[in-house]
Amino acid sequence: MNVQTPPPVILDAKKIAQILPHRYPLLLVDRITYLNLEENVIIGQKNVTMNEHFFVGHFPEAPIMPGVLILEALAQTGGILVHQKLQTEKIAVLLTVNNAKFRRPVVPGDVLILHVAGQHISSKGGKVIAKALVQDNVVVEAEIGFALVDRKHI
Repeated sequence: MNVQTPPPVILDAKKIAQILPHRYPLLLVDRITYLNLEENVIIGQKNVTMNEHFFVGHFPEAPIMPGVLILEALAQTGGILVHQKLQTEKIAVLLTVNNAKFRRPVVPGDVLILHVAGQHISSKGGKVIAKALVQDNVVVEAEIGFALVDRKHI
């Protein structure tokens, strides 16, 4: 039997909750397993379980994770990258989604691996290239733009 060692946890759920303003059921990143601030790359993970609230109404006979929530998980991962890169208390707010492609369905039991690479990050906002994978297969990809806003304005 070939057993793989899980990737290290760079940020766990508690630390993620200190960075992002989201809470259950819309906090969609369970952990960060890789972070390289020099290359502007971050990898997150979302464990998709049958207990997710959206499966009750989104194709309940054949549950599929809504694509917009996969995009949201990617955007949240990008928000963590921005926070760690700039060490700011501002929050990355979704501004644009371009060239989004939904390649395969995500179902209960899948583990989403959230790859985000910063193309441009500044004190005002930026753009990332994002891909969500399940078992090395791309399920969603997009260019995501964001603006940075003060927490008090949210």
